[in-house]
Amino acid sequence: MKAFIKTKYGGPEVLHLGDVEKPQVKEDHLLVKVAANSVNPADWHILRGKPSVARLSFGLLKPKNKILGADFAGIVEETGSSVKHFKPGDRVFGETLMGGAFAEYALVPENTCAIMPEGTGFPEMACIPIAGITALQALVEHGELRKGETVLINGASGGVGHLTVQLAKLWGAEVTAVCSVKNASFVQSLGAAKVIAYDKENIHQHRERYNLVVDAYGNLAHTDFRRMGERGVVVGFTTLSHMLSVLTKRNFSKTPISIFTTRANTKDLETLAFLVQDGSLKVHICKTFTWKEIPEAVSYIENTHPRGKVAMLWEPGQAQ
Repeated sequence: MKAFIKTKYGGPEVLHLGDVEKPQVKEDHLLVKVAANSVNPADWHILRGKPSVARLSFGLLKPKNKILGADFAGIVEETGSSVKHFKPGDRVFGETLMGGAFAEYALVPENTCAIMPEGTGFPEMACIPIAGITALQALVEHGELRKGETVLINGASGGVGHLTVQLAKLWGAEVTAVCSVKNASFVQSLGAAKVIAYDKENIHQHRERYNLVVDAYGNLAHTDFRRMGERGVVVGFTTLSHMLSVLTKRNFSKTPISIFTTRANTKDLETLAFLVQDGSLKVHICKTFTWKEIPEAVSYIENTHPRGKVAMLWEPGQAQ
């Protein structure tokens, strides 16, 4: 099968298209014929092996898993002997954070997949897993968001951010979104009641208070959380030193700040699938690449600040 392979750490230029053996199905896994992928910041962090501490999980000197990619949507080709909830022919979506999705076939655990809702397409559902679960867990599990509360979402127009705005609104919160001036009308259309344009107002000097502050961009300092929020949730970091600073200072702070790693699971995927099906949650795909352009897609999200998500199609006819 065709797959994008990495044998060393580096930028998108180290990815090369090659032929590898199709995975053999394991007892609690699905073998999925991939129809679409999406790309996330985690993909290029893993590709580059940065921050360096991540190499403890992904390979110290060189990548353990040669195939990059986490998010996918496709059709079940084969199921393992202990799989109970899926069968060949099912249209599924999910993620495998350890890699392997940027290929014609992906071997994925049963408990990180869900059935695609009727009427949904492969590209939109491939864009849901990491971004959608991160947004949902940030607000509900870690942010403990309650109806009627106020929430500030930093990085509101990005892949995670634009879904976080919608979910917060659905949960009955009043949303203030932080984004650029050019994306202000976009996040307002998603349900933000107020917008702070970071290229007009310095968010690090913003004085209003919120019940919850969610940093989906990764540049808020500990003092920002303490000044603006009753509690905070950190989704990502821009640098290792910034991460260590927030981690260290929160231990001596009265402001609770949750820092977490997204955990894929079928229940959360099904919740998101239901919301997509009934039209409550909409994925904005700003750009679509072909499967042969996967390195370009990785480069695109690393070097730009895309509005919403980026999708990659394995076959032209598989938009649905």
